[in-house]
Amino acid sequence: MCNLYSVTCSQAAIRHLARAIRVLTGNHQPLPAVYPDMLAPVVRTAADGVRELTMMRWGFPPPTNPGMSLVTNVRNTNSHWWKPWLQAGHRCLVPVTSFCEWTDSKPKTQHWFAIDESRPLFFFAGIWRPWTGKRGTKADPAVGDHLLYSFLTTAANAVVAPIHPKAMPVMLLTDADRETWLTGSLESALALQRSASADALRIVATGQKQYPPVANRL
Repeated sequence: MCNLYSVTCSQAAIRHLARAIRVLTGNHQPLPAVYPDMLAPVVRTAADGVRELTMMRWGFPPPTNPGMSLVTNVRNTNSHWWKPWLQAGHRCLVPVTSFCEWTDSKPKTQHWFAIDESRPLFFFAGIWRPWTGKRGTKADPAVGDHLLYSFLTTAANAVVAPIHPKAMPVMLLTDADRETWLTGSLESALALQRSASADALRIVATGQKQYPPVANRL
């Protein structure tokens, strides 16, 4: 499953492509490596109906066992655990310029996937929720109210499957898909939980710690 991605484009690019009206992220810097429990930019529809770009922390609390790992990827949308967060008000867009999967070998090797070598912006189909508790690390704890996000996965396509056959993130590559995900009925939104076509992405880097460059600021 995807537990590492990058978002190295500008705030303006995210705002333009997602049609976000309000920006609450400040002057956030490029993020060449986003890991679980980190803060990253997310686009959601706020309670007042305004589409906004804000920072959220990656990973839902586990549904049954607090000692389990954070839930960063959601596959089984039929589960009652995810039903409240799959409604229109809790769907979000997760900005991405590339994502990483590892080969199941020794040593494990990173493979970065993007639309092309320039790593243009696209979005994962995400869900978000409020949560109160302790996050962060022992050295830098974050206690209190949080906004958390995760994103949907689906069957791996022909490009991802040789590296990670189990799954790939749900990619929203068109304006129509992004609008449907944010505002459409549950049935129409979940119809988007499908693999991207094989020509929609490619491997753009391979090797240990091959983080993307931060020059992509369009």
